[in-house]
Amino acid sequence: MNSLGLIFLSSFTIAFSGALMPGPLLTVTISESSRQGWIVGPRFILGHAVLEFLLLVGLFLGLAPLLTSPAAFIFIAFAGGAVMLWMAWGMFHSLPSLSFDSSESHSGKSLELTGALLSLANPYWIIWWATIGLGYVLSSRDKGIAGVGAFYFGHILADLIWYSFVSVGVHRGKKILPLKVYRGMIAVCALFLTAYAGYLFVNGIRTVIN
Repeated sequence: MNSLGLIFLSSFTIAFSGALMPGPLLTVTISESSRQGWIVGPRFILGHAVLEFLLLVGLFLGLAPLLTSPAAFIFIAFAGGAVMLWMAWGMFHSLPSLSFDSSESHSGKSLELTGALLSLANPYWIIWWATIGLGYVLSSRDKGIAGVGAFYFGHILADLIWYSFVSVGVHRGKKILPLKVYRGMIAVCALFLTAYAGYLFVNGIRTVIN
C-alpha cells in the first residue's frame, strides 16, 4: 500500500462495512443499550479492541494455522453457541419484569468483558482475522509498525463509530417507545442469539462429521 493514509482509510471502510452486518455483538449492543445507556457501545468496543490487539499479536507469532483448524472451529462453535444461549436465556428470563428503570440491576456487569467474550464466541470473526485480516496486516507491514498501527486504528475506529451510533440511537429511542415494544425488541434480540447459537451448533456438528 502506498501510504499510511490509504491503509487507514481502506481499513476503516472494510471494517465499517463489516460492522454494519448484524451479528451477536450488535444484537447484545442493542439489548444492553436499552438498559444501560449510550455508553454500552463504546465499552463493548473497548473490550473488543483489546481482544483484537491480542489476536493481532498472536497472528504475528504464527497462530493463524491453529486458529483456522477444524478442531479450533468445533471448540469455538460449541463454546460460543453455549455462551449465546446463556445470554439469550437471560434476556428471556428478564422479560416479565423488564422496565425502563431496570438499568441498576445490570450495572455490575462488565461491558468490556462482554464485548470481548461475544467476539471470541464467534468462530467466523476469528477465521476472518486469521485469513483476510492477516493478509491485510501483512500487506500493511511494508510500512512497518506505523502501517500495522494505521490498519488497526482504522479498523477499531469504524467499530467505535458504528456501535456508539447504535447505542445512542437505542438509548434515545427508548424514551419514546411503549413498554411492550421495548420488551418485544429484547425478545427479538434473544431470538436472534438463540438462532445464531443453533447455526453455530449445526456447523460445529457438520465439521465433526466431515
